[in-house]
Amino acid sequence: MTHDAEVNPFAPHLSARGLVVLDGALATELESRGCDLNDPLWSARVLIEAPELIRQVHEDYFAAGADVATTASYQASFEGFARRGLSHDEARALMRRAIELACEARDRCWADPALRVGRARPLVAASVGPYGAMLADGSEYRGHYGLSEEQLMDFHRPRLAALLAAGPDLLACETLPCLEEARALARLLTEFPSARAWISFSCRDGEHLCQGERLADAVAALDGFDQVIAVGVNCTAPEYIAPLLASARTATRKPLLAYPNSGESYDAEHKCWHGHGHSAAFADMAREWRRAGASLIGGCCRTSPEHIRALASLS
Repeated sequence: MTHDAEVNPFAPHLSARGLVVLDGALATELESRGCDLNDPLWSARVLIEAPELIRQVHEDYFAAGADVATTASYQASFEGFARRGLSHDEARALMRRAIELACEARDRCWADPALRVGRARPLVAASVGPYGAMLADGSEYRGHYGLSEEQLMDFHRPRLAALLAAGPDLLACETLPCLEEARALARLLTEFPSARAWISFSCRDGEHLCQGERLADAVAALDGFDQVIAVGVNCTAPEYIAPLLASARTATRKPLLAYPNSGESYDAEHKCWHGHGHSAAFADMAREWRRAGASLIGGCCRTSPEHIRALASLS
């Protein structure tokens, strides 16, 4: 493995604040600003129609204190773009654009001296959503794809190559429902020796991945992959995070991350959210997540720059 793959890009941030503050939701934040994401491409649709809005959301998260921007590439795949009539080259260009928008936002914020105080230079993580996200049928919250690790590697290989060619600081392999896909991605990283990634699972309760494996077993299975530089949980109800982290802490030496949903619940039948996810309450829960072992904390669905500002005040 090359030296680049051995360097942990989070180290300066942990030295500066003792905590890496991840960003919050992208898709649901875009919806709150008027974007229509009723599309199989989800936030990747906005890459095509309104890229400047994506850059603005990234800027707002950086201004709120985020150390990492996660790009609008979660649902971006060659297969998904092909269904919209886009060529391979056009799809590759859109994936690159997702990373460029986050880098542009980072550079704009870093040019403001007031936003540099007490911080290390923010990072850009290229989002790699699960195979189920490409299907756009909710499979990322179920798993049970019926594919082998090798087949999953074949699916992810071209998009990893395209994303890494655009020069992100790392990959965010996120919302994975099953161990097979996590292992496929971890194995695939060895084909890109300078790449580093975090791997984050979606979980159905305080112990199990959405497919049913124990989180502790899943993170233990990743412990020998040096290019996986953090493991954890996202897109999961916040009340499950502390027990999940506690179990993961017993099974791995890697840094732990957590970026759950806001606490609201999603009504799949009516395609709407119910409840409230107040930023102050979210930050209070984050204190418990830190005690449970998380050193990288942010938000997923329905979180906003206000949630991230509250998290940044914890450090």
